[in-house]
Parts: sequence; C-alpha cells; structure tokens
Amino acid sequence: MTLVRRLAVLLGALLLFASAPLAFAEEPLSEARKAEIGELVKSYLIAHPEVIQEALNALDQRQKDAELASQKSALASISADLLKAENGIVLGNPMGDVTLVEFFDYNCGYCKKSLSDMMGLMKSDPKLRLVLRDFPVLGPDSVEASVVALALRKQFKGDQYMAFHQKLLMSRGRVGKDSALQAARDLGADMARLTKDIESGDSKTLIESTVRAADSLRIGGTPSFVVGDGVIVGAVGEETLASAIKSVRACGKATC
Repeated sequence: MTLVRRLAVLLGALLLFASAPLAFAEEPLSEARKAEIGELVKSYLIAHPEVIQEALNALDQRQKDAELASQKSALASISADLLKAENGIVLGNPMGDVTLVEFFDYNCGYCKKSLSDMMGLMKSDPKLRLVLRDFPVLGPDSVEASVVALALRKQFKGDQYMAFHQKLLMSRGRVGKDSALQAARDLGADMARLTKDIESGDSKTLIESTVRAADSLRIGGTPSFVVGDGVIVGAVGEETLASAIKSVRACGKATC
C-alpha cells in the first residue's frame, strides 16, 4: 500500500471516528457538519503530525501481525509435506533432529551467496537435516535447470548430489538445461537414465508442489528458508539461520 493510499485510509478512518457520536442522531449529518468535522481533524493533524506516523506504524504492525499469523497457520498445515524426503533433496544428516528447508533458484545471485552458509551449517552441525526445494522463479532457464536437477536426484545422493548442486550454483552466467546436463555428465551421471527420468514428468510435478507451498507461505523470492515454525526470507547469513536452528532445538520454535 502506497503512502498516499495509507494516509487516505487513515484520514477516512479518523473522519468516521470523529463523526461516530453523531451517527445515531435522528437527523443525518449535513454536508456543512461533515466539512466542519473534516476541518477539525485536519487542524488536529497539522498541529500534531506525529500522530500520523504513529498511526501508520500501528497499521503496519497490525498488517505484519496478520500476515505472520496467516503464514504460521499455513505452515502448520503443510509442514509435514515440506519435510518429506520424496518432496525435495535431502542433504546433511538424513536423520537429523532439526530440518532446514531452503527454497532456491539456480539463477539467484543471493542463493549463490547463501551456498557457503549452507555448507558452513552442515559442517558445524552434524545433526542438521537440509531439504532443498527447487523454486525456479527467475525464468524458463531456471525451470529447465530444476527439471534436470530433480530428475538427477534419482541417481545422485548425499555428497554426490551436493557436488552437482554446488557446480550449478557456482556457474557463471545463466544456468539452464544445457549447463545442468553438462554438470551431470561431468559428475558421471547415467545420461540415458537421466533423459528418461526427465521425460517422466516427475520433476515438473515436484516444482508445481513447491510453487503451491511457496504461495501458501507467501514466499515470493529466493532464497527463503523454513525452520520450525518460522519462515525466513532472504540471504540472512549463517549466524541468523544457526540461531533459529538452536531455538528450534531449545523450544520447538524459530524464536523462543
């Protein structure tokens, strides 16, 4: 909502509030009376402009609280599906006590930046389970790369898949089908099997599932993370993610 729109809503609400005591009068408010009330509100706001900022801050906080409540409710309903191994790629400790889910795009610069954070977390936390969810939002080539990557998960596991994942994320320029296939070939994939798995359509089904999950959580960009009951948007850094993981272990929530 733009500042002008927010101010218009605020002033409308103030005018309605100011006229409320007269709303039950036998006679409806005259245009002159409405104008008088409007001038009173205007004069007060001019004399006390800080009220506008305070009201806008309160409105922003109310909207954020409502969005957070909606997000937590959505997460509670889809959390089990997010954590399932068959719905993503599992790295780190498959039997870990805390799962961190990452929504990413192979052409996302911030995802490339977050790669070192993921590597650091898995190295320092042997109990961490990482689930990668391909969320290709940056164009058709991103979708093509994810289709190949998700088909390859039927062959590559653990460190071998991580090597492929790193290779793509660390590539220069745009990543698409050709670069994903070449990375798979370089790492020893069975290309005939990979072609068959790509053609099965399973990859597209998984991408669609991830898109639906992201929509329900109001995730529109990458990287985004889910841990415990929290959704963390952006390349926030290893320390912030580690703190959320620690909190989940301590109290079951991303923030205790």
